[in-house]
Order: sequence, then structure tokens, then C-alpha cells
Amino acid sequence: MNMTDLFLNIFSAAWQLLLQSAPYVVFGLLISGVLSTFLNSQFIARHLGQGRVLPVLKAALFGVPLPLCSCGVLPAAMTLKQQGANRGAISSFLIATPESGVDSIAVSYALLDPFLTIVRPVAALLCAIVAGIVENLFTAPPEKTRLDRVGCSGETAPRRSLIGGFRYAFTDVWQGMAGWFFVGLLLAGVITALIPPDWMEHWLGGGVSSLLIMLVVGVPIYICASASTPIAAALILQGVSPGAALVFLLAGPATNVTSLTVLIAILGKRGTLLYLAMLSSGAVLAGYLVDLTYRVMAWSPQAQMGVGAELIGEPVEKICVAILMVASLPLVVDRVRALAASAE
Repeated sequence: MNMTDLFLNIFSAAWQLLLQSAPYVVFGLLISGVLSTFLNSQFIARHLGQGRVLPVLKAALFGVPLPLCSCGVLPAAMTLKQQGANRGAISSFLIATPESGVDSIAVSYALLDPFLTIVRPVAALLCAIVAGIVENLFTAPPEKTRLDRVGCSGETAPRRSLIGGFRYAFTDVWQGMAGWFFVGLLLAGVITALIPPDWMEHWLGGGVSSLLIMLVVGVPIYICASASTPIAAALILQGVSPGAALVFLLAGPATNVTSLTVLIAILGKRGTLLYLAMLSSGAVLAGYLVDLTYRVMAWSPQAQMGVGAELIGEPVEKICVAILMVASLPLVVDRVRALAASAE
């Protein structure tokens, strides 16, 4: 493969990832707008800002039913940060939300056996709670000046209208994460273009090595919780252990190269490392216990092969990409002006 073909493959992979993720990012921005409208800084500071344990529990329970993927959850998480939520609560929300949700639970019930259907959201919830508590134990609380950045001033913060909340989400929130998002998207395109598509189907029959391989595969790629379910079902039918499939179900939706670059901006480098460490160890431990349970109980996972219905068509994906591009224009203009000013 020559360099031209390599660049074309990377661009094509990045474009496909952008198409897949854009609707979820737009939906996440809409959720962010709603949060900024109805959850003012005083509410956030009271429920998710103070304490090492209770805010983590609230954030995890709040995030479980929301149908947001690892990209779509980022704008909502950034809003929580800017309105005063502590890092443990944000980490808990970031893990619990993309790994579970009413949509992915329904697909799990259709394609996976009853045990995995129950274990999946329970494991996600426990990983989120533990990771959030550890985050609060080892990182400093968020800076209170974050409230001033978004127009919130403690007790007297005004409540936005819904239109104002959406305007805030597609300007302040998106422009704060857009640069990181596109850099991560390019890195994800590189990884997608260079990793063979059938690599995940090998060496995953069982044991700790299978869990670790699936973790390495699941962490960098972009895949939402619902889309990962039929893949996991197919892998189980082909001989992949249910524990390794669970690692993929937990690590894949909650992490990817695109989201990790934004996580550094939200949690900082140390917080991001803790987030990754707790999520990875929790996913591997859950996978190990699941494989052990199947062996002890002599169960065989009865996964049904199938493909989830694709609710978002290409026209909607392209419209959402256009929305993000238009929302990014002010950021591009500001960067160009800054470069021009520095050159003078």
C-alpha cells in the first residue's frame, strides 16, 4: 500500500467514524442544552459537587438510562463539569451512561442470554461507582471558577430558557471540545485503517489473555452500546468466551480514541489515567467472573445471531455532520484570527 492509498484509507475511516458519531454528538449537545436549562449551578453543586460517594452514586444512577454513546456523553459531561460537578461524579456519569441505556438493554435482551443481559448494566454501574469514588479520593476538587466561565455565579445564577440552553451547548460546550474531538477522530481513523477487520475474532476463546486482548481491542475503537451488542453475540456464537464479549461490551462503548482526547480536557491527565485504569480493571474482573460463573454452572450462552435495526440513515448522519461543521466555524475563525495576530 502506497502513501496515497494509506491517506485515503485513513480519511475514509475517519469520515465514516464522523458519520457514525455525529448524530450521537448532536443528541449529546441537545441533552447538554437541556441540562444547562433545568439544572442550574446551585443544583449541580448541591447534588454532584460536594462529597466523595453520594454524588458518584447519583451521577451513575442518573446516567444509566440515558441513550448516549461515548461521544454523545461528552458534551453532557462537560456541562456537568462547568456547572460544578466534581470529577468523581463526572467519571461515574461518563462510564455508566454509554455502557448502558434503555436502547442497549433492549438489544441485549434480544440478542444475548438472560444472564449477560442482567450482568451488563450491573457491571457498568459498579464500575462507574468504584471509578468515581477512586477519582474523588486521588484528585483535587473542580475549580469553582468554572461556574463563571458559563455565566453561572453561585447562588444568583439565572436559569436559561431552553433555546438559550441549546445556544450555549452548540457554542460554548461544542467549541470547548471540538478541537480535541477532531484530533481524536483522526487518530481513530489511523487505528481503524491499520488494524485488520478480522483481528478481533482470533485468540479469544477464553482465559485471561482473551480478556486482555479484547480490552486492547475495545478501548481505542468507536462503537456505541447498541451496535456492539450484535457483534458480541456473533463473536460468542463463533467461540469467543462470554467474559471476553463482556469486556468488549464494557470497554468499547465507554472509551475510544476520540473520546479519550476530550477526557483529558475534562478530567485532566491524572484523572483520565485513573478513569482508564479503573474502567479497564473493572471490565477485566467482570469478564473473569462471568467466565468463571459459566464454567462452574456449566452454562452455554444462548446468543441469537442478528443485526440491530439501524435507526439513523445516512441523510440524517450527513445533516448532523453539517450541523457540527457550522457550529465549528466560529472556532476556526477565532483560530485564524489568533494566528494572524501572532504573525503580525
